[in-house]
Amino acid sequence: MKINPTKLLAHTKALESSSAKYPITRADVKVLTIPSGVQRKSLDNVFLGQLPKRCIIGFVSNAAFNGEYKSNPFKFHHYNANYFSLYIDGQQMPSKPLQPSFTQFGKFVRSYHTLFSGTGIHFLNDGNNISRSEYSQGYCLWAFDLTPDLSANASTHWNLVKNGSLRIEVGFGEASTETVNCLVYAEFDNIIEIDKHRNVVVDFSS
Repeated sequence: MKINPTKLLAHTKALESSSAKYPITRADVKVLTIPSGVQRKSLDNVFLGQLPKRCIIGFVSNAAFNGEYKSNPFKFHHYNANYFSLYIDGQQMPSKPLQPSFTQFGKFVRSYHTLFSGTGIHFLNDGNNISRSEYSQGYCLWAFDLTPDLSANASTHWNLVKNGSLRIEVGFGEASTETVNCLVYAEFDNIIEIDKHRNVVVDFSS
């Protein structure tokens, strides 16, 4: 492809006055360890600084995560979790904590619904190929849209970037018998800038 020289000159002239800015969605994954024998755990300062616009959280066996051949690292087990909540600067989200009961079928609907509300498809005629019965059989993920207008999946506008700390509180029906890894997938709104010297500048603050 050959670019018209007039376009190249116009771009160069525009870069003389300001840099080119490209909005991106940055993804980050953090792994936190929950030791065996724990019935309730507070995971403090999971993110400190820029806060994510969306979080998806799941638990996986530490042995599977570290490569044990006979274990499946993509099996997100619930480990009989009976309490789950996020705290942003001390403010609880959701306002009422999730309190599922995986020992009784159907008593975890609010947790299952986060897969829809947290990904922006709860008002759409779309699914995620995870049925309610499958959710407790190795597909247990919690999704949270942390934007004020539930627009984490929207590309039409941005929300104000906020800074603070994010904490996760989780409780189990009984003390865990194995070490568990808590995987936190988070999305952030960020910008990539390119100046007239073709230097790339990012605003990643965390």
